[in-house]
Amino acid sequence: MFRRTVNIDQKVNWKQLLSSQRLGLETRQQRKDDRTEFQRDYDRLIFSAPFRRLQNKTQVFPLPGSIFVHNRLTHSLEVSSVGRSLGNDCARLLLEKHPELSATHLTELGSIVSAACLAHDLGNPPFGHSGERAIATYFSEGDGRWLCTYEDPKTGDRLTPTQWNDLTHFDGNANAFRLLTHHFEGRRKGGFVMTYSTLASIVKYPFSSDLAGDHQKFGFFEAERGDFQMITESLGIKQLESAPGALCYARFPLVYLVEAADDICYEIMDIEDAHKLKILSTDETKDLLMAYFTPSRRQEIEANLSRLDVYDVNEQIVYLRSSVINILEGECVRVFVEHEQEILEGRFEGTLIQHISETPRRAYEKCVRVSYDHIYHSKDVVDIELAGFRVMTFLIHEMVEAVMHPDRAYSQLLLNRVSRQYQIQAPRLYDRLMAVLDYISGMTDVYALDLYRKINGMSFPNI
Repeated sequence: MFRRTVNIDQKVNWKQLLSSQRLGLETRQQRKDDRTEFQRDYDRLIFSAPFRRLQNKTQVFPLPGSIFVHNRLTHSLEVSSVGRSLGNDCARLLLEKHPELSATHLTELGSIVSAACLAHDLGNPPFGHSGERAIATYFSEGDGRWLCTYEDPKTGDRLTPTQWNDLTHFDGNANAFRLLTHHFEGRRKGGFVMTYSTLASIVKYPFSSDLAGDHQKFGFFEAERGDFQMITESLGIKQLESAPGALCYARFPLVYLVEAADDICYEIMDIEDAHKLKILSTDETKDLLMAYFTPSRRQEIEANLSRLDVYDVNEQIVYLRSSVINILEGECVRVFVEHEQEILEGRFEGTLIQHISETPRRAYEKCVRVSYDHIYHSKDVVDIELAGFRVMTFLIHEMVEAVMHPDRAYSQLLLNRVSRQYQIQAPRLYDRLMAVLDYISGMTDVYALDLYRKINGMSFPNI
């Protein structure tokens, strides 16, 4: 897809990488506060409306009835907690290696990573990954294909190849960066006005949609290309060789910690949720979690389990789950510190999880296989994906038709529902289509389903 290149003349260092400069406030002096700038990032996200809406967005399983399972909000909070531990432990060990950096923001790794973890799923649309696929395939193989060659008869405006790739590869990761940085109507420049380092930490795939290929993943839309370039250049992140016109950078080092926190939480917590929902038996769940430990540690775990209420199976699984998270967190910290130079220079390959010790790595790989075969393809999960796909495809089609034909009476009714912050009447075709995706991806599962029912005449407001 692209070839790595390392510029030996470009020095990458922690002092430059960890910047409290805020997007949109480059010329303003930072305020004096007992909180650090990165702690303010965290607080700003916690109290934001997009973060609150995560409580009503699907993680994996259908939103809870009598049995509580994870949604995007609880997942993000847990990822943030693990991310803080990863950042704090890495900071402690790195400062032992580099005591000369004690006066830099290296001491704030935990705050930066925990804030980025809070934000990592903000761009996900309703109904989980099914919502992402519904958006992308509407343009690539659905009724939106005609827009690829559409030319505005009045202005001659049409989508560029990169803009088309943005639509056909729609991704929640890129959408999170947009949500945090985009200048929505009536909002201030810089979006959430986050620090450069926090923003860089959420871009898991630091390349444009031209390089997404079959992987479907990329880091930023064409609309935010300039902001991403400015941030990477300021932080000294290395640009990599890529196809003409495409943009590709080395990963920001803290992305590895955000990714590790996410990998740890979603995999292990999905196993626990599957046990609660009786998709996995107690014996199957215990076997999966016990496999992370060496024989000597396993004996200690068994002794501790014997002290718990034999009838409280959930409490036993909770203890095993917390022990597994602890060992994975320690392993990822070790890998990050041992490979610090490769990570700084953009030479590190793969994820931190892929480089941990053999015993926990094999156990993690087995959990991945079991999750794929028995959890993500379970009936309840597939059913919500099928329903979500249908709801999302319908809403996208209706809204795209409305912005493309705004003079129609029905279009005007639909557009009157859209908040003024979304630029649905923008001059450029690309901006209007992105405004539709902003509106729909920001919906909760319940809101999207309610709107679907109302438009289809399945439900009416009280008369």
